Amino acid sequence: MATDYDFPTIADVRAAAERIGPHIHHTPVLTCESIDRLTGCRLFFKPENFQKVGAFKFRGATNAIFSLSEKEVRRGVATHSSGNHAAALALAAARRNIRAYIVMPDNAPEIKKAAVAGYGAQITYCKPTLEAREAGLNRIVEQTGAVFIHPYNNPQVIAGQGTAALELLTDIPELDMVIAPIGGGGLMSGTAITAAALSPHTKIIGAEPRGADDAFRSLAAGTIIPSENPRTIADGLLTSLGSLTFPIVSRHLERIVTVSEPAIIQAMRLVWERMKIIIEPSAAVPLAAIMEGSWNQRGKRIGVILSGGNVDLAALPWLDEKQISGHS
Repeated sequence: MATDYDFPTIADVRAAAERIGPHIHHTPVLTCESIDRLTGCRLFFKPENFQKVGAFKFRGATNAIFSLSEKEVRRGVATHSSGNHAAALALAAARRNIRAYIVMPDNAPEIKKAAVAGYGAQITYCKPTLEAREAGLNRIVEQTGAVFIHPYNNPQVIAGQGTAALELLTDIPELDMVIAPIGGGGLMSGTAITAAALSPHTKIIGAEPRGADDAFRSLAAGTIIPSENPRTIADGLLTSLGSLTFPIVSRHLERIVTVSEPAIIQAMRLVWERMKIIIEPSAAVPLAAIMEGSWNQRGKRIGVILSGGNVDLAALPWLDEKQISGHS
């Protein structure tokens, strides 16, 4: 698929790390003996729920914002997002005193709407379809001249997201596997580029909800299969792969593991209870894949990227009997 961009490299990830270093948190690596015993693996968690705006997205948004020229800065920036990228771009723009215009689906979690507004962005709500989001964005860009910062199909965003894996593999070398959630593929692409360069023997695994398995089906088909009517509580993983992310993950991923909704809920609750940290459903998908899967992961040293922790505390999934039917 044609693109106007060059594919990012490990040099771009290293440059991003230097560029965004003063603005982000270097998140720690956490372990949990009880979860290791349950899974039969040695797990090293990279908790991006501790990142600013509560998600890895701040890395890519910050790299994109601080890569803009002074001429571009004067135009402002715009994007469409269901939440975490919107909040990340809004805060990164505020840090550089740039206007930010955000198109959000009207059914986005309230906590994410509030965060974007709190960072000073101008929000336009739309119907919860990709077509509506893109149409709203096009109108805003036409009206304002703002620079579009794509949530994931952008080389600066991908390079910024790769800094999470750069930190992980620097702090904990010699991992057998690294696993991350996959939606649009920005985090997964950055992780893949970084792991392939720094630790070629490390297998790179994607994790995806079974009810939104377009990336799994896309890799199997060898072409992008758009996400249509995805059904999952992992609201950060609803988007389709892009013209940059698809070739990157196709080249580097060992496999994509799909997981059930009860497994996502179980993994999320397990992290809350055993590790005493808050993660959102999308962040629980990799652990769910480890717990539910049988893909030669047992006994391995695995890096697990926990993508974020923005949760509506009034709507926890284990309080919804319909979500947990068949799950104990």
